[in-house]
Amino acid sequence: MIVLVQATVLTVGLNGKNEALQELPIRLITMRSGIKAARSLKNEKVNSVISRWDLDDMKDGRFLKNLRAVKPEMPTIAFVEAGDWKQEIAARSLGVSAVLTDEASDELFRETLINALGLRDIVTIKAISSAESQASSYKKERITK
Repeated sequence: MIVLVQATVLTVGLNGKNEALQELPIRLITMRSGIKAARSLKNEKVNSVISRWDLDDMKDGRFLKNLRAVKPEMPTIAFVEAGDWKQEIAARSLGVSAVLTDEASDELFRETLINALGLRDIVTIKAISSAESQASSYKKERITK
């Protein structure tokens, strides 16, 4: 598959949730530490940030609060603990693009990022075998996941 990268996305503290984003036309940078993620933002051109609200080294949304203060226009997605309405209200009050809980499905996670980055009309090109198509060796496919 030939995919032109459309955006660079930094994820912080998401662990296994990153796997849901594998087939999107994005460059994925993953970090566990909020401090390291903040430092990397100085050196990397990042289009969007997805972060857990409570990080081991930055509690109570401190990483996202600092990010929103410096880059309020950047699309951000906050992951909060399921059922923790205080985290959800705090994240929404901060003005993040979206708030998801730990229980969000991979499909909802992908859809949320696609919408936040405007990737709905992006086309990927997949190479196909000659048995599948005599006329063309490539097939265009819209991102719908």
